[in-house]
Amino acid sequence: MISRRTLLIGSTGALLTGCDRLDRSETFRGVLRSAEGLTMRAQRLITDRNALAREYDAADMSPIFRANGTRMPATPDYQRLAAGAFADWRLAVDGLVARPLSLALGQIRQMPRRTQITRHDCVEGWSAIGKWTGVPLQTVLDAAGLRQEARYIVFHCADRFGPHPYYESIDLIDAFHPQTILAWAMNDRILQIPHGAPLRLRVERQLGYKHAKYLMRIEAVADLASVYRGRGGYWEDSNDYEWYAGI
Repeated sequence: MISRRTLLIGSTGALLTGCDRLDRSETFRGVLRSAEGLTMRAQRLITDRNALAREYDAADMSPIFRANGTRMPATPDYQRLAAGAFADWRLAVDGLVARPLSLALGQIRQMPRRTQITRHDCVEGWSAIGKWTGVPLQTVLDAAGLRQEARYIVFHCADRFGPHPYYESIDLIDAFHPQTILAWAMNDRILQIPHGAPLRLRVERQLGYKHAKYLMRIEAVADLASVYRGRGGYWEDSNDYEWYAGI
């Protein structure tokens, strides 16, 4: 039986030359759209919401871990922050929350942390195993206090593709998953710029394009209709990627 992961990674691997490209045929996009709803419903029905992605030993870590997507945001604001070692960077947490936050990197690094060695699966077809350390997203959301009507978490980033910052989103089931973290270290080193410094999302049960880099703002919303073009992410809106990329 062909798994969904094989369909998404194996099949697209022959079609893609980078994580930022996807076959544009209506037939192929229709297959992805139809698989998305079916797989999300099936996974949520038969899988414990806290079921963990496989974690590996240090000996399994990949000697080379490619940087997916943007390697250096071109915006002057980000480059200024990077030049100052992110001393002036702040993470905004707002939207449907009781207590909006503005967190410095030092504050985030002092929060309870989780370290996990997991496999990153890119829609391009490559995989790598790396070690990530960061604060569980749940810890940050609990500090902000989600309002009852919040249903999704939107991540706004420093890199830009066109007029808007890069953005992604997940629902509350994935947001509160124990392996969903805001990572500030990789492979026992402070996170480097090509991998998303100063802070990136790790949502380990989804494909790599959901792991937003260069985080600037986390927004709680009731629905995704008002987030740019309404499908919940840059690649979902612009290239018909699936919103739910569970593996």
